[in-house]
Amino acid sequence: MNEEIEAALAKIRPHLQADGGDVELVEFADGVVKVKLKGACGCCPMSLMTLQQGVGRILKQEVPGVKEVVAV
Repeated sequence: MNEEIEAALAKIRPHLQADGGDVELVEFADGVVKVKLKGACGCCPMSLMTLQQGVGRILKQEVPGVKEVVAV
């Protein structure tokens, strides 16, 4: 499952990196993906929207079994 999540994150990563940010998979358990927003994304006031509308949406579409995405 982690490989599928990493593959989905690889699709998102170039967009985040273009703005000076990045995302790192921390853990996946019981349908919950924990990620860490890094760089500019870690302190951006729009990071919650990026997490929900970007990272979360793509992961839920691409990886069956993902129910929730949270930042740690």
